[in-house]
This record gives sequence, C-alpha cells and structure tokens, in this order.
Amino acid sequence: MSAPPTASETLLPPPAHAGFDARGRRLDYAGRTLIMGILNVTPDSFSDGGRSAALDDAVTNAARLVADGADILDIGGESTRPGHTPVPAEEEMRRVLPALAEIVGLGVPVSVDTQKARVAEAALNAGAHIVNDIWGLMGDPEMAPVAAAFEAGVVVMHNRASVDPAIDIVADMLAFFDAALERAARAGIRSDRISLDPGIGFGKSFEQNLAALAHLGDLARLGFPLLLGTSRKSLIGKVVAATPAERLPGTLASNVIGIMAGCAIIRVHDVAEHVQAARVTEAIKGAA
Repeated sequence: MSAPPTASETLLPPPAHAGFDARGRRLDYAGRTLIMGILNVTPDSFSDGGRSAALDDAVTNAARLVADGADILDIGGESTRPGHTPVPAEEEMRRVLPALAEIVGLGVPVSVDTQKARVAEAALNAGAHIVNDIWGLMGDPEMAPVAAAFEAGVVVMHNRASVDPAIDIVADMLAFFDAALERAARAGIRSDRISLDPGIGFGKSFEQNLAALAHLGDLARLGFPLLLGTSRKSLIGKVVAATPAERLPGTLASNVIGIMAGCAIIRVHDVAEHVQAARVTEAIKGAA
C-alpha cells in the first residue's frame, strides 16, 4: 500500500501562477527575484549594532531601502542572533509599531519579523502585510489563526530547537514544512500567501547550512516560492574570515546561487547591490 499523500501534496496545492499574495498586494515574481530589505529596529542587531533602533533612523533607512529598489520591507524588533536575549511582546511592539506606522506609507508591502502571535496581530492591525515567522507557524499556536484572520502573507521558516549534526537536514526541512503547511491549511491560510524559507543559520551546523543551500531545488519542488536569507550571516564568516560588515561579497555569492536554484525572494541588508546582482543573474538564467 502506498503512503498517504502529504499536506503539501493535497491540502495546500501549489499556486497556479507565480505570485505571492499579501493582504491583497499581489507580488509577481515571474522572471524577477523580489528583494526584501531588512530593517532591524533593535539595539542588538548582529549586523548593524542598532543602526535603526531610533525612530528617525528607522524611517530614514527604510526610505533608503525602498529608493534602492526593495520590493518588500521586513521590520523586526527582536534580535534572533545566536546568544540573543529574548524580549517580551510588549517591548517588541514598543520598538516595531511606531516605525511601522511611518513606513507603511512608503509604497511597498511590509513584513513583520516576529515569532509572537500578539506582535504579529498588532503589526497587521497597524498595516503590515506579511508575517515572517522564524518558527514557521510551529512555535506560537496562535500564529497561523492570526495570519489567516488578516489574510496576510506568511513566510514559513525552518528552524530547530538545537543543532544535531547527525541528521539529514534536507529531510528534516521537508518534514517540518509538511507539518507547517498542514497547520496552515487547518487555519485557512491560502496557498498563494505562503513562502518557504530554509532558515539558514537557524538550528543547523555549518555543514548543514551548506547542504541546505546546495539542495534548494529539493525545496523548490514543493511548489511554493522560496525566500532565502543569508545576508551577512556567520556561515559566510566561517568560509572566509570576515566581520558582518565585510560579508557583502559572500552574501552576493550565496544569493546568486539561490536565484539560480529558483528562489523567488532574497532577504538582504544591501538592497542596491542585490538588485543589480539579481537582474544580471536573471538575464543569464533567461538566456539558457
């Protein structure tokens, strides 16, 4: 007897055409990689040391990211770097909501990077379009119902509570996504509102991060747009010694690999450089 079909095969059919729906904002990625610009409104960001923690700085930097070509802004109020200090929902909202109120008028969809349903709900009430959850709907049990109620776009990221170098990380990602997609289906999240993120740097060894990047095609076959986030991460610094501020070349290399493998969205700090890299990569890919 054959195995029963998985959630990704039956409950949530892949989108019929290339697009990502975020509260009525249709983001078309057919032939064009979308650029998600990172806006960390935290005092302890691993990459920029709180460069956007002050409201005026956050608004200025958000406008710059849009001017540089960002298709989406991703705002986060809690650092998730290794060794980070968790913050309560109230503090996260205090950081995020004032900046969100200012940047929702910049003309591009805004994603809220949070693992807390309370924060997601407050941000969606304030005009955010997408929930970017580092626990892929599998952490806070209220996250999927909140996203469904607002008809929000959802980034489902793979994560693990601890690193286990012995496991097959690609198989683990596929199993995680199947469970997350089933949870999304039960909550009523439409399939064309979902993007999958392999979670580079989260719950993976150095070798597993490399394997995840090398097997993006296995995830692409699930039929959902892939979001890739490698920007300035320690993976790059382990290949070539470099501080976060020095990791742009490695970030560009990893994202070009991602675009060639079919990633629809790349999440980056350096937007202008990635717009150029994406357009050139797409031109070469289109000529094949």
